[in-house]
Amino acid sequence: MASLEVRRSPPRSRRELEVRSPRRDRYSVLLPTYNERENLPLIVWLLVKSFSESGINYEIIIIDDGSPDGTRDVAEQLQKIYGSDRILLKPREKKLGLGTAYIHGMKHATGNYIIIMDADLSHHPKFIPEFIRKQKEGNFDIVSGTRYKGNGGVYGWDLKRKIISRGANFLTQILLRPGASDLTGSFRLYRKEVLEKLIEKCVSKGYVFQMEMIVRARQLNYTIGEVPISFVDRVYGESKLGGNEIVSFLKGLLTLFATT
Repeated sequence: MASLEVRRSPPRSRRELEVRSPRRDRYSVLLPTYNERENLPLIVWLLVKSFSESGINYEIIIIDDGSPDGTRDVAEQLQKIYGSDRILLKPREKKLGLGTAYIHGMKHATGNYIIIMDADLSHHPKFIPEFIRKQKEGNFDIVSGTRYKGNGGVYGWDLKRKIISRGANFLTQILLRPGASDLTGSFRLYRKEVLEKLIEKCVSKGYVFQMEMIVRARQLNYTIGEVPISFVDRVYGESKLGGNEIVSFLKGLLTLFATT
């Protein structure tokens, strides 16, 4: 009598199981806001849609710095719509800086991964599942969205701002050699413990803060993956980039060059 051959599929690797099982992890999105009344409902809706369709366990933490336009009121309404388990409102009385906003948000984060992004619709949540896949595939400590690699790009900027952005990124590459293609971007995924360590090490403020995070990550031998993204200029509200920010950026760049 012929024996029956039982074929078993090969066991999946631990990494493959992790890629296929995003529910094992929880992702906390930190959304610092200032005068984002029009943009906040849209970005939250897009985040909820992206996470729900991908089956990703998430929470959205809104850190509003005393916006005079009523952003906090909008956030409270969103919390009622989506639930306090998904939308956490952790406001502050005034603008205290991006780094401290992240620290404040992380105190309330229950996720083991942190996603940072702008609330002005310049960063589309559709890229987040790709960030997560990239992190799992390479077991990266950080995954950064890049405008300057692959099919990444910038849309809605005038020539002047494109030149400023490209010039700033070129200078950082020459002076700091960071091992990442987009230092000034602010759409990233971090292991929570890695972000906590980097913020502890960083001393910069404003736009230089994001750049220093990558430089310090290189110093601490953290691994960085990149995902090309499309950056779209804000639809509502005014850009917060001005002459003072550009001067601060140049000062911060020279400081990093001298101290790293």
